[in-house]
Amino acid sequence: MRIGEVARRAGVSVRALRYYEEQGLLPAERGPGGQRHYPASAVDRVGLIRELFAAGLASRSVREVLPSVYSGSVPPGLVEHLENERTRISERIAELSEARERLDAVIANTRNPPPECRHPRE
Repeated sequence: MRIGEVARRAGVSVRALRYYEEQGLLPAERGPGGQRHYPASAVDRVGLIRELFAAGLASRSVREVLPSVYSGSVPPGLVEHLENERTRISERIAELSEARERLDAVIANTRNPPPECRHPRE
C-alpha cells in the first residue's frame, strides 16, 4: 500500500506517517523510485501508535512498547517504565489543577475585587 492510501485509511496525514517512520515506529519498504510501500497491517499499527501517543507516551516509549504488543512478551523494565510515565502524567495533572485553581481565584478577584483592592479611577 502506498503512503497516501495508508494515511487515508488510518485517518492521519502523510506527514504523520513520515514522522512515524523517522521515529522507527512504522517501517516501510522502498520501491525502485524511492516510494514508500506499507503492508496492509500498517493501518492497524498506525491506530495503535495513535492510541499510545494519546495515552501520553513519547515516541521513545512507543518504540519500546510496540514490539511487546506484537510479540506478546514484555521485556524487563517495561512495566516499570510505563508506571513511571503514569506517575509523570499524574504529577502534571496535579500541577495543571493547581494552576487552574489559581486562575479561578484571579478571575474571581477580577470580577469582584475585595474592598482593599479597589482603587478610585482617576
